[in-house]
Amino acid sequence: MRLLRFAAICLGMVPASLYAQSPGGPDPADVLDRQPWEVGVLMQSGVGLTEDRGGFKFLMAGVHGGKGLTRTVGPGPLRGNFEYAVEVFPFWQSYTPAFQRELCVAGAQSPGGVSCSAPYTVGGTFTGASITPIILRWNLAGTRRASFWLQGAGGVLWTDHKYPAYGGAPYSVGNDGPNADTSVWNFTPQFGVGMHYFLRAMRSSLPGTRSLDVGANAIHISSASLGDRNPGVNASVQFTLGYSWWR
Repeated sequence: MRLLRFAAICLGMVPASLYAQSPGGPDPADVLDRQPWEVGVLMQSGVGLTEDRGGFKFLMAGVHGGKGLTRTVGPGPLRGNFEYAVEVFPFWQSYTPAFQRELCVAGAQSPGGVSCSAPYTVGGTFTGASITPIILRWNLAGTRRASFWLQGAGGVLWTDHKYPAYGGAPYSVGNDGPNADTSVWNFTPQFGVGMHYFLRAMRSSLPGTRSLDVGANAIHISSASLGDRNPGVNASVQFTLGYSWWR
């Protein structure tokens, strides 16, 4: 929500003299009909949604690159173009609750047949990088300066330690044993909607159409059982604020 508020403030601060290259503004249908290249920068932030992931928060920054593969086609309000895109987030962080874990192994001489180490802390901040190599986006032609879009996508996430943390009380070999862990690799299938708000080029030395972009993605994070356990993040919502150049 903070990103959306920031986007609204940005739109309000853009001088009217910078809008559009013609009195009516750049027509999204004309921009999309050229099957343009789109290159942009973006930030994304959000939270986990499911009950046991409500304390998870996300923040990332990266770049978007896409290419229009069709001219504007389709009937009425569905008229638009198809874009293939890739996003790379070299900065990715997830802030998760920290909790205590013990490393437990089966031991016949131990009480209950289980021997555990001293407690240690897991969870907290995870840092990594993410790439979404498959983004299939439909850009609606829209009206005036606004073009809405919807997309399906799939990506890969790497973190500096196994994500998310797993285990905790009640301690046992099942949830705290040496073979009870997650993975540094996860997959990120997702679905999103958003809007391009088209602006004019701000300097003649940098020709081309620009857009301020806002969006929302529903993202699932799962290791597909690459680790011994696969708790994942079943659902998160992440809001995007970006700026794009169209050629």
